[in-house]
Amino acid sequence: MSRPAVAAVCLALALVTFFQFPGHTWLQQDTQIYAAILERQWDPAALRNDILTLHPHVSFTLYDEAARALRAATGLNFRTVLALQQVLTRALGIWGLYLMALALASRRPFLVASVCALGAAIAGPVVLTFEYEPTPRAFAIPLVICAIGLAARGRYLAAGFAAAAAFLYHPPSALAFCMLFAILVCRVGRTPPSARDPLVALLPLLAAAIILAIAARGPIAQPFFGRIPAFQEQLQRMRASYCWISLWPRAVIWHQLILFAIVLAAYGRLRREIPARLGIFALGLPTLGILSMPVSWLLLERLHWVLIPQLQPLRALLFVALMVQFLGAAAAVRAALRRQWVESAAWFFAAYLVPLQPVFTQNFDIRRLSVALLLALIAIAAARFAPVLGLAAFVAIPVLGGVANYPALHTPQLAQLSAWARASTPRDAVFFFPDAGHALDPGIFRADSVRAVYVDWKGGGQVNYFADFAREWGRRWQIAMAGPLDISRYAPLGIDYIVLRPQHRLARAPSFEDAGYVVYAVTRTHRISVTLDHARASIAHGEGRVVTQESMRELAAEVKERGRARLIAELGPSR
Repeated sequence: MSRPAVAAVCLALALVTFFQFPGHTWLQQDTQIYAAILERQWDPAALRNDILTLHPHVSFTLYDEAARALRAATGLNFRTVLALQQVLTRALGIWGLYLMALALASRRPFLVASVCALGAAIAGPVVLTFEYEPTPRAFAIPLVICAIGLAARGRYLAAGFAAAAAFLYHPPSALAFCMLFAILVCRVGRTPPSARDPLVALLPLLAAAIILAIAARGPIAQPFFGRIPAFQEQLQRMRASYCWISLWPRAVIWHQLILFAIVLAAYGRLRREIPARLGIFALGLPTLGILSMPVSWLLLERLHWVLIPQLQPLRALLFVALMVQFLGAAAAVRAALRRQWVESAAWFFAAYLVPLQPVFTQNFDIRRLSVALLLALIAIAAARFAPVLGLAAFVAIPVLGGVANYPALHTPQLAQLSAWARASTPRDAVFFFPDAGHALDPGIFRADSVRAVYVDWKGGGQVNYFADFAREWGRRWQIAMAGPLDISRYAPLGIDYIVLRPQHRLARAPSFEDAGYVVYAVTRTHRISVTLDHARASIAHGEGRVVTQESMRELAAEVKERGRARLIAELGPSR
């Protein structure tokens, strides 16, 4: 195929994955956090009372700089510019899979790529091979796959640039590749030097590391060495259990070992066709993924290294599932072209089962097993006659297999609530959803309304990064979620509005109501007086300067309304 034709097919397949399966989402997982941070960076007056925006972790990536630059250049909103990046990086990832299949001399490279493009949900570390949301990892993993394909074709400098881009977007996603890539180019670089010495390919990675190190310097720079405090470990085990392998079910660990065994079997079947520059990744990345389990256990659960919950090495397990799909599909195509029907069906079955059955060792669904077998038979026909038949999987898995990758969280009621808050409440208002529990609608509301949320479950994922944030989030979660729904209890916490489900309505007139939510205003004068009384009482007990500063921060919204002179006059007699 010509280069334009290859590019067109890669883009078309990326659009299929975006709009059909595995699909895409917005504000359903981590973009709830990233959208809030980006809005605050774009407009410093937005969400200034939200603890998420006070502790942004994007300083360690160029994700935010790229999003803001694209928004400024195009005039589009963050959702659109991030979606465009998501489609583009997916297309590059599919191109990388195509190049990997070409390196294997596969006669059906796009059929192999389409099997991998179905994505996979990785049980345990809670990660995806093709992320649904436009997060830094969603951009970095396809770029890493692109780098693998380029390296497999001997295009080391281009691979270095692709890996550098992945590293700048999300360093943890690129670390495993960078380790193996350094080994590869150093080995190739032993030949007599020339103008195209492969060692030059390491320069983009070195530049990326320097840029990222400069970008990460600042008031929230993280210590490299250190132990996780006991309180932060407790919160991480509660909120981010996916980082702690001792909390995983044994069935998940056995599942990962079974997948690795399939990788070894497929690699053994293809060993004569796999060139060394592809084999180092096809076998090395899954091996690093499996080794991440004992390494993470040692460094996190025994040594309590503070950096491990941020790097999350367990997420390298995604390469195990990815290589089951890639090597399995490649072995299946090879067997089909040789008319080894049973072997081909077995390999295709294993490759298609990955997106259908997240854990091989539990909860087997006969319906999904049947769909995997049906797709294996269709794929044999695709390998023999028409590769386009491979596209049937993008319809069969969600329709016949009943695989729903994400729930429908965006509702008209939530949209009405967000629109009302955006239009009818002060920009610095603080909302709280006391009966939301682990639900995700508070985070959607935060991003859509651009109004602060006092505390929510999804935002707690940041306990992996900052001890100060973990302490404050844990305090708010414990205080706010305990006790009865008494509106007077929320006044001293700095909350302006509480949002309840209709079944929990209070015996007072709401500020807003629709079929899904009821909103009550916390009386601002009562909130001011309670906070001032608390400040005076604390000062009287000798807490002086520190408490005064904390009180001033809590009363920042009231300073504009009542005037700085009056506020100082009220606090003055207690000094």
